[in-house]
Formats: sequence, C-alpha cells, structure tokens
Amino acid sequence: MHTLHMCSVALAVILLLLGLLKYRFPYFAKDVLYIFRVIRIQVRMGEFLKKKPFYTILDCFLEAAQKHPNKTFIVFEGKTFSYWEADKQSNKVARSLLEHARLKEGDTVALFLGNEPSYLLIWLGLSKIGCAAALLNYNVRSKSFLHCFSCCAANVLIVAAELKDAVEEVLPTLREENVSVFLLADECDTEGMESLADKIDQASDEPLSPALRSNVTVGSPALYIYTSGTTGLPKAAVISQQRLWAASFVQAIAGVTADDVVYNTLPLYHIAGFLIGCTGAIERGGTVVLRRKFSASQFWDDVRKYDVTVIQYIGEIMRYLCNTPKRDNDRDHRVRLAIGNGARADVWKEFLNRFGGIRVMELYASTEGNINFINYTGKIGAVGCVNFLHRKAFPYALLKYDMLREEPVRDHRGLCVEVAKGETGLLVSRITTTAAFLGYAGNLQQTEKKKLRDVFQKGDLYFNSGDLLKFDHLGFIYFQDRVGDTFRWKGENVATTEVSDVLVTADCIQEANVYGVSVPGHEGRIGMAAVTLKEGAEFDPNSVFSQVVSYLPAYARPRFIRIQDSLDVTGTFKQMKVKLVEEGFCPSAVPDPLYFLDDKEKSYVPMTQEIFHSIESGSIKL
Repeated sequence: MHTLHMCSVALAVILLLLGLLKYRFPYFAKDVLYIFRVIRIQVRMGEFLKKKPFYTILDCFLEAAQKHPNKTFIVFEGKTFSYWEADKQSNKVARSLLEHARLKEGDTVALFLGNEPSYLLIWLGLSKIGCAAALLNYNVRSKSFLHCFSCCAANVLIVAAELKDAVEEVLPTLREENVSVFLLADECDTEGMESLADKIDQASDEPLSPALRSNVTVGSPALYIYTSGTTGLPKAAVISQQRLWAASFVQAIAGVTADDVVYNTLPLYHIAGFLIGCTGAIERGGTVVLRRKFSASQFWDDVRKYDVTVIQYIGEIMRYLCNTPKRDNDRDHRVRLAIGNGARADVWKEFLNRFGGIRVMELYASTEGNINFINYTGKIGAVGCVNFLHRKAFPYALLKYDMLREEPVRDHRGLCVEVAKGETGLLVSRITTTAAFLGYAGNLQQTEKKKLRDVFQKGDLYFNSGDLLKFDHLGFIYFQDRVGDTFRWKGENVATTEVSDVLVTADCIQEANVYGVSVPGHEGRIGMAAVTLKEGAEFDPNSVFSQVVSYLPAYARPRFIRIQDSLDVTGTFKQMKVKLVEEGFCPSAVPDPLYFLDDKEKSYVPMTQEIFHSIESGSIKL
C-alpha cells in the first residue's frame, strides 16, 4: 500500500510539473520537434557536402526512381507520371537538347511555360546535363520579357505552344542575339523557331553519363527565379544548389512524408510552386498533383478526387476558398496540412472553422533573401517565432525605419537602431557563409542596393529584406508591410518603377508616381498611380488603357489613376507616396480627378462614389 501511495504521489508530481511546463512554455513540444527536424536536416546536408561529386536534388530524384519506380510522381489533368516514367522522359529531353540545342554543362536555358508536367521533366533533363534553368514569368511581355531573358545570360529559350505569340513579338531581337528558340510542339512554321516535342519523342530514353554534370558544386547556379526586389524591372535571383536544397527541406520541416499527396496550384516560376511544392516532394519521395491554374470552384473536388493530404496556398487562395458558397461536404477531405504564406488572421480563422482541423504552416521568405521563418506552432496570424538556435545560425534584427526618408534610422555613431519588442521594424539578416546572399544575375547595382553596411558595428554586412515585421512579447513574428518601391497584389510583387516606365510612354502623361493601396477584404495592395499631364494635353483614357494592357501583366496594371498638377517630392527629389497611400481611391477623400480601369469598357472611366461602394461591397471584382 505504501509503495502504491508513493507511486501515486510521484505520478501526481510528474503531472503537475508537466502542467506547469505546458502553462509556462505552451509550445515546448513543438519547439523540440522543430529543433529535432532542423538538426536532422543539417546532418543530412552535411553528408551531402562531403560527397564527391556534390549530391544534388537530381541525385535524390534518381535514387527515388530506382527505389520505387512505380510510385506516382506527378498527377496532371487525370494523367499520371511515375518516377520511372519521369526519369525516362527527362532522359529524352536531355538527349534532344544535347543534339539540337548543342548545350553543354554550365549553360542556362530559359523556360517560358505554364504549369504542366513538361516544366519539371525539362528541368530534370537540363539538370542531367549540368545546365541551369531560368524560370520566366509567363505574364511578362515585350521589354520586360527581353530584360528577364537577357539578364541570366541564357542562350536557349523553350516556349509553350500557347505562348508562341508572346515570343513572336520579340523574335527579331532574339534572332539578332543568336538565341535558339524551341517551341514545345510537334511542328513549327515560324522562321527562327524550331519544334521540340517531336525531337523529344524521337530521342533515346537511355540514362545519361554523370560525367556530363561532373563540375556541379554546392555553389553552382541551379535556377534563376525572378523577383521585383524593391525597385526596377524584374531581377533574376540566383538559386544555388545549396539554396535549392534549403527550400526543398521546407516540406520535411513541416512534417510531410513520402505517403503524402501535395496539391500545387501555384505558378511554377515562383519559388513556392517549384521549390517548396515540387523539389520538396522529390526530397520526400512523394506525389505532386499539379494544376494549370488555381480554381476556387474545383479546388476541393480535386482534393477529394486525388486523395490530397497537403495543400499549398497564398493568402489570396485561402480567401477565395472562404468566399465560395458553403457546402455540406466542406469538411469531407483528407487534407491535414496547408503550407504557404500571406494568410490574414481573420481569413485563417474562417478557413479553419469552415474546412476543419487543418494544420496551417505559415512561412516568411523571399526569393533572394538569406532569412526565413516558419510558424510551426500554428499561432494564427504569425509568420514564425523567435528561436534561439535559428537566430544563432542566421543572425537577424528589426531596425527602426524612417518611412519618409525610406532608410533605417541611425544614431550619432552612424549605426542602426534596433526596435523594442512590440514595435515594427525593418528586417535585416547578417550575410554569412551559411546565410549567403547571392544577389541578382547580371545586376551588380541592384545586388549592392540590397546590402546594408555598418548596421551594429563598422564593417558588418546585412541583407535588407525591404519588409517590416514585428515581434510580440511571446516571441511570435508578424509581417506588417513592405517598404520601398514595391507592392504585392494577387500573390505577385510589383515594381512601381516598371509600371511608371510604361505609363510615361503614353502620349498624354508627363510623370507617374506609382504605389499600392489597400482594398477592403483583399490581401496586399492594388496598383494606383498619381500622374501629371504634358503641357496642353488632356488625359486620354483609351490610349492609357491600351498602353498598360499591352505592356503589363494584369496584376501590375494600375486600377486607379489620379491626375495631379504636380507630384510631391522630397529634398532629394524622391517621389512622396505616404500621403497618397493614406488617401487611397475614395472620390470623396481625393480632391483630384480620379479614373478607374474598367475591363468591360476597355478604358479608364471616371471614378465615382458608386464604383467605390461597389468595390467595397465586392460586387466589382478586382
């Protein structure tokens, strides 16, 4: 009896201690699990670094194709590709490009494709011959297209059949530069383009010698992914083999296994769609259900049809799903995990209430950045939490930021000032060997602009994220806003100077100050421009509409235009945006003439209070 009593007391004490631990450290178990996974990944990465030649994601894929050849790798529009089939098809791609594009190790090939299995199969084929791929945004046109293509020094372009017209616009320039252009079709009658699909079909599917890629190292460029950064035309962020691995490990950190089925509707030219979604599945040995474009009405039907267990999202996707009509079977699915970024707290709550107990793994990262956060706790609204080991490996800080001067605040010594807990600050991360910043291909000037020197001591060097974040008293991290000449809309970063450059080519516009404004019920900020007119000119709504539609993708087009007599600038002649952003696009709050981009009218129309209320209520879709 005495022994039984002692055991009962001991058990009670243990339970009490566990209760106190949970009360004091509510996320202790999740912290431990996260640290365990990160350490395990670092050990794996250490093993890869020791291997000669370097062990790449391609090698991981080839091992998977050997171990479980019949495992489904890609599902697309009802068709499936096993790991074995993807291996064989990518061999055919590699051999056809070796013969007809005369590629060699170290070359770069630009891909101008939509979401389809060929995207991954061509990338695998390129990897087998030691070539990097530049992932062009299929929305870019004309000047932006040529800029994106040229800055990664590609000498070959592969084009989807449905994007042929967009490339024909710039084909004369490409031909002048001796670029080989291949159309992913069985035949092509355009001079200066060759068909590629027929050549792939005729090629051998025999394995290729690893000697073709023997010089690939941890630092070799694997991909070029485009980002607006903070200003100017899109820039090609260099994704090294090591960075490729780091992004591919996100699924492992989130707890994805080889038995999971990942549903990917994000564009493959983005880091989330290609790296986290697809190469992450390769690292896990899992299955990817790929879709051309996101569809809110078909999302859950696809999820049920393909037994999806993991979904990817951006904030807009989560909101669109919540806005669909409610159904009795909303919770009838096998999804256990959602990985993504940009979810607003209110939408996040609504999503969970409606679609069930899905674990949401919110991320913070940037294409070119050297710092990321993962909200492994599930704390609604947070993008991550402060973790001692993470901060030790990747030193970062939040700095006081002057919004008007658009630069960090510095003290009397010329050093930056860290914000207090609970205050919003500019996220910076120290550039080290582990946390490298590789910059932008062919753009040294913009690469230097992202570096911040003399932050906490003379001579130190940090990456300037261009993002404002906040830490709360519990150590959770919250995204607040973006600074500089960039805004985010429809999941895309928009560089204001690129939009300005297009606007000022309109005959009537003298100057343009482009910025993003908030819209009720929407994530991000939509494009708006304050413009001045040329002397004696009147605003030509049809001409300006034609200009922006011809040269800008839909998400970058300014939906509102404000006509001003002059644009306010700072003492150093920088355009001032803060007041314009605050005033927004409400006609009653703006003293200047306002116009709204009306897709139905194919013109800019005068902005009215009625249009404003229709946008507010959601009856006009933006």
